[in-house]
Amino acid sequence: MSIYDFKVKAQDGSEVSLADYKGKVLLIVNTATGCGFTPQYDELQDLYDEFKDKGLEILDFPCNQFGGQAPGDDEEIHSFCTGRYGITFPQFSKVDVNGENAIPLYRWLTTQTRFEGFGLSPMAMILSGVVKKTDKDYKNNGNIKWNFTKFLIDRNGAIVARFEPTDMKKLKAKIEECL
Repeated sequence: MSIYDFKVKAQDGSEVSLADYKGKVLLIVNTATGCGFTPQYDELQDLYDEFKDKGLEILDFPCNQFGGQAPGDDEEIHSFCTGRYGITFPQFSKVDVNGENAIPLYRWLTTQTRFEGFGLSPMAMILSGVVKKTDKDYKNNGNIKWNFTKFLIDRNGAIVARFEPTDMKKLKAKIEECL
């Protein structure tokens, strides 16, 4: 199975094949509009502006599974993201990324990668405490831990890296390597 075998639901409800993105570097992100990490939309848009002409696509999947921080329907979420953060990268329909209702793409991503930790920042320490309350074994499974977890996919469809929400510093350098 490859990333290009998956189909996802666009924000307008239509089906999109990830095969449409063959040859592109993909950054797949589960997002939320009411999260402490929501300002990462600015950084993501900056990355998109800088690298879209070189082959980067950011695929945004809103998700309400972490603290109920993505309320609203697809249109409300999209309106917020374009109005507040000016995003221009593709945004898909709201999804589940963990559990029995997780979309197949995320089931695959989480079985192909490991959680490597949140790092040592103050926000990382806070997030570890929050996540541990709902998943005591969180350090030992590939489940998505919180909003703004990112997966970097190279031009051949291979997963290059997984970035937890607390890790934006290494992301740009890894994207540049892939481009």
